[in-house]
Amino acid sequence: MPTIKDVARLAGVSVATVSRVVNNAPKVSEKTKRNVNKVMDDLGYTPNANARALVMQKSMTMGVVIPDLTDPFFALLANGVEEAARANKMQLLLSTGMIDADSERKAITLLIEQQCDVLVVHSKKLCDEEIIKLAYRKPGLVLIDRYIKEIADRCVWLDNFEGGKTAARHLLSLQHTEFACISSKYEIDDPELRTNGFKSEIEKAGYLLDETLVGYGEPNLQGGEIATQTLLSTGKKFTAIFVYNDAMAIGAISTLENNGFKVPNDISVLGFDDVLLSRYSRPKLSTLHYPIKEMAIQAANIALDAVSNNIKVPQKREENKHVPIIVKRESTSLNK
Repeated sequence: MPTIKDVARLAGVSVATVSRVVNNAPKVSEKTKRNVNKVMDDLGYTPNANARALVMQKSMTMGVVIPDLTDPFFALLANGVEEAARANKMQLLLSTGMIDADSERKAITLLIEQQCDVLVVHSKKLCDEEIIKLAYRKPGLVLIDRYIKEIADRCVWLDNFEGGKTAARHLLSLQHTEFACISSKYEIDDPELRTNGFKSEIEKAGYLLDETLVGYGEPNLQGGEIATQTLLSTGKKFTAIFVYNDAMAIGAISTLENNGFKVPNDISVLGFDDVLLSRYSRPKLSTLHYPIKEMAIQAANIALDAVSNNIKVPQKREENKHVPIIVKRESTSLNK
């Protein structure tokens, strides 16, 4: 593998001059730049990103921690961070946390060891105290999809409780009065907040959610299928289901159709997230739009700003909170 010394020797310049060309430093003639760049191309020399970072006193990498590479929701999150990285001529490093405290800790540590000063972190299992310590140690660490009061300026988050209320208002507006819910079995805040928001709004309207009509499963297609089968096995009537995410909602529709129910004529199904799949399900899925890509870009830019200005003292930013909105498609309709 060619080294910077090989480039310098063949180009007839010093190692320092090659370094200045690599880092686009001033006071290098165009002729020298062309000569050094040609030698680097001929040799197939690739500058070391960490070495460049040391020379420039600036990280050339942006890190993102997500729970799962296969989930389309988290793919959107990573895509948003990547878009911000490209705009700032930075490389993206990605690590997975698997919704497990030890895995999340290792994922963050790995990115820090790779000289990532700019970090967008999705963490659900690390305790608040550990996240707060990390945030004060790394000014460019921003938390996404989670709110911690002490580092409010480092949090870009969705109001899941309000999202549940919005879902209930939509189904109530369609004159539904008998409800079921499907939630994620993971012990994290999001599913509980969404379900509690939903319950509070229908109770406000004078209705109750039967606890036996709250099903749980993995937050994927199969989890939605299994949870729906559990709901049907109760023998209790419901005309609308509010589902934790779009994948589970599409799984729910599959089970309902397989059991002779028509969606939405017999039972309305409302998802959450508005991932691409929701637009192509049959029927097309009514859902709540979660602006995760936009939030990821925002989080990355906040992290970049913090690193550039060496911001260490948190300041609350209300605009970091986002609220989901209803996207009406074909899987919900007026209760007849």
